[in-house]
Order: sequence, then C-alpha cells, then structure tokens
Amino acid sequence: MVFKQKITSEVADVQIGPLRLTSGEMLDDVTLRYERVGPRNAPVLLVCHALTGNHITVGSEEQPGWWNGLISEQNYIDTQKFQIITFNVLGGCDGSTGPLSINPETKSVYRASFPDISTRDMVKAQYLALKKLNIDKLHTVIGGSLGGMQVFEWGLCYPEMVEKLIILATTPVFSDYGIAFNHIAKTVIKNDPNWNDGFYEMNDNITGLEVARMIGMVTYRSSDLFAQRFNRNRTDTEFDVTSYLNYQGQKLKKRFDANSYLYLLNAMDQHDIGREHGSWPQACETLSMPILMLSFDKDLIYEPNQMKACTEYLPNGDYHHIETDFGHDGFLVEFDKWGPLIKAFLNN
Repeated sequence: MVFKQKITSEVADVQIGPLRLTSGEMLDDVTLRYERVGPRNAPVLLVCHALTGNHITVGSEEQPGWWNGLISEQNYIDTQKFQIITFNVLGGCDGSTGPLSINPETKSVYRASFPDISTRDMVKAQYLALKKLNIDKLHTVIGGSLGGMQVFEWGLCYPEMVEKLIILATTPVFSDYGIAFNHIAKTVIKNDPNWNDGFYEMNDNITGLEVARMIGMVTYRSSDLFAQRFNRNRTDTEFDVTSYLNYQGQKLKKRFDANSYLYLLNAMDQHDIGREHGSWPQACETLSMPILMLSFDKDLIYEPNQMKACTEYLPNGDYHHIETDFGHDGFLVEFDKWGPLIKAFLNN
C-alpha cells in the first residue's frame, strides 16, 4: 500500500528529560537527534545504526544517507510505504547526548566523565523519545552490528510495541574475537600521548583514533576483498592498501569523537541477551514476533554459524546467509543480494 500523504523529511531533536541507566546512574537531561522520512500516516520502521553510523539513514539526493541504497522512494524499503525513523544513539556524537554534551551540573563538557552506557540504555532512550513523538507502535525494528544488538534489546524489552525484527550481521552474544579487537582499538586510543585520560582538547590530535579505525576496517572486510581491490599495487613507496587505511583513519577522526568511540565499544563488549534469561538460547525463546536474520559470508566478528544457531531457538525466526566478499560490511553494500529478502519479509 502506498500512502497518499506527502512524503516529508525532517531532522530534529527530542528531549526526553532524565534517564536512569542500567548502571544505576542518572543522566539528568537527555536529548536524541533523529531523522524522520515518509508519510506521517504510514507504519513506522525504526532503524538502529551501527558503531560509526548516525541518524542520517535516508538523507537527500544531494547527500544520501548511509542506507540510502536500501531505504528510499520505491526501494526495497519504500519511503512511500513506511515512515522511517533513526535516532543518533545515546553516547553518540551527532547531536544526541554523549561525551561531547554539556554536563548540567558542572556546566562543562562531559568527555570521559560521561557515565557508562549499555545497548539497553540506548533502546530505552529511543523508546522514551518515540513516546514523546506520540508513536506507540513499530511495524519493524531493523539494524546491523551495534544496530542489531539494539534490535535484540527492542524485542526483549518492548515486545508489546514491536511487530517484527530484522537483525543483520549480529549475534546474540558479542564474541571473544570481537572483544579482542575492540581491546586493541581502545588501547591504541588510550595510549595516544594527547589522550589526557579522555579530557583532550582537540579530537584532531588523537592519532590513536585513526589507528583504531584502521583496525576496524581490517576486521569489517575480508582478505579476498582486499586482494581484489588492492592486489599489492603501490604508488611510489606506499602500497595502495596502506594509503586506503590511512585515509579511512583520517576521515573518521574528522567526524567522530574518540570518547564516543570508546563508550560505544564498551557497550558492544557487554552485549549478551542471555544475561537476565539464564542463557542466550532461553532469551531467544522469549522472542515470539517474526524475526528475519541475515548473516554475511566471511564475517569475522559476528560468526554466521552462531546467527544460524540463534534462529533455531526463535519461535518465528527466518535465517538467510548472504554470500559476499565484503565480510561484516556486507550489510552496508550489495543491496541487490539481500534487499529482496527484506522487502518480502516486510510485505508478508
């Protein structure tokens, strides 16, 4: 069904007031920034973004969002049929309350004094923000990686509000392999000579964030893809692959805060949906809504075998494995390979 109401797009902030975190600490004044695209009378689809993503999922023709290849007018997720909402996560650095926000008590930027947050805290903040927007029902919640962790929490915490879940490149428990790479990334940031225990003045001075991004780029992609793309080519004395990694590190440092990066990595490390349910299989058994799970070949961090095993415990789960050389980043590219599965699941 195509909704005749005019498709509108907005980026705005919603204030949700105080938020009690899972740690027991209180954030007194919380704001979430969001993008909202689609007819206001259409079913709501909530997108949860990954580690270095943000709320600009659809974007514009001039500046497409990070999932514009999947979500746009007459696309696999059609903005004529759905109203798409994406929040910049709590702890992020694109407008939502996080380490770059002003602490209302001290009147200074939080930086490393920002309290620890969990994926459940992110979801609770989104839930309260949706209530402020007078939205009481979600047709679907979708996300990959850190976004998929949030999707799991949505199903566990607010099952009465959610009709369907779509989980991409995410396991029910974060792997030791993933924790290990996150530890390396956190270590290089904290060992940066300009780190100053997280109270640095300029993010541009934190070279460790560049290195952390390089580590991430290696784990997100596959050896096969690197070989195809770079083939040991070089310019003068530098290999193309090293030039690429340097560029990616410098690019991230210009748009992403080092403290936010650490806080979100810590939240990922703690991801375990079985913590309050005895085990992750028991947690899966409580998720009764239709759930689509997509794994991606050569994903080092979120192993497809565990995603497949997870689906076997879901009462209404549907699992598909996508062949790709992009590894974990497969959920951000090659939409023609898996977009039709999303479309069919939404319209079923």
